[in-house]
Amino acid sequence: MCGIVGFTGNRQAAPILLDGLSKLEYRGYDSAGLAVRDGDAMAQVVKAKGRLSNLVEKTDNGNALKGTCGIGHTRWATHGVPNEINSHPHNSQNGKISVVHNGIIENYLELKKRLLAKGYIFQSETDTEVVTLLLDYYFDGDLLKTLSKVMSRIEGSYALGIINKDNPDEIIAVKKDSPLIVGLSEEGNYIASDIPAVLKHTRKIY
Repeated sequence: MCGIVGFTGNRQAAPILLDGLSKLEYRGYDSAGLAVRDGDAMAQVVKAKGRLSNLVEKTDNGNALKGTCGIGHTRWATHGVPNEINSHPHNSQNGKISVVHNGIIENYLELKKRLLAKGYIFQSETDTEVVTLLLDYYFDGDLLKTLSKVMSRIEGSYALGIINKDNPDEIIAVKKDSPLIVGLSEEGNYIASDIPAVLKHTRKIY
């Protein structure tokens, strides 16, 4: 099972994301990654194959990634081998949209063929990248409305965490069948695949 963590608020996001991912290690994984945004700048994405400690080392325990809004992911390979390219988060081709995903998109091959026909280039072997590129294709300035269009076209189970350059300091999250919780605190808001990932920061959980 994959693990998802997200944070947006008034603290540096990367250390919080790494700590949250460490609480989800019980779910099993073969790679991990972070996408962190600092204001309206493009997201900084760092991925690492293997243990979460590799990602911790690569990011200097999160200190190398500045920004107060971000998403993190631990991946258990289903589509594509374990490596940094197939690791989440996945970015849109223009780099504006970053996505983490837990679940399986059952009709991803059909959707991938359609996107390839429209000129999109895939970097990974994952089903998740289809979601990212669909968001890019349908994006009209309103990420929530765009996500509704994408949800009507994908089949399967999913919990998604999405950040977008045009929506500073916001995380959009949606679920169908896959687990996802939301945590609220004075320091910021959280998403996660399970409660232990955010218990250090809040007990107000939905």
